[in-house]
Amino acid sequence: MKILTTNFVQCTVKACGSSPDCFPLHFDQQTEDMPLELAHEDVDYSPEFVYNILPRIDWPALLITAHELGNDQLPMNKPEIKDPRAPEHEQLLKDLHILLLETQITQGTMRCANCGHLYFIRDSIANFLLPGHLVP
Repeated sequence: MKILTTNFVQCTVKACGSSPDCFPLHFDQQTEDMPLELAHEDVDYSPEFVYNILPRIDWPALLITAHELGNDQLPMNKPEIKDPRAPEHEQLLKDLHILLLETQITQGTMRCANCGHLYFIRDSIANFLLPGHLVP
């Protein structure tokens, strides 16, 4: 599961739909059953893609996710980039590319801060299916 994907998913438990705590889902670093594992996958660098996806990114949620994964290098405020080819933005766009597109969660859990439900990630695939007692 790429980090980019985590910025677009929230808890699927119906009761959480109206809670602001259902997003972002939080990564549990030390779950006994399933420790968090990250991998790096080489993806062709495209500053235009990162530039175009940036307006769709929930920046506070990305900061939380990055921090939980040990990355504290992002600026506190969402950057305003006018030209993705400008040299002054090159390093930031590369850092975002690495975080969003090349960093992959291969195993672990995500937890809803509202209801505490755990979503398991195995072989880079997150399971968002709910158990029977949580399905409306």
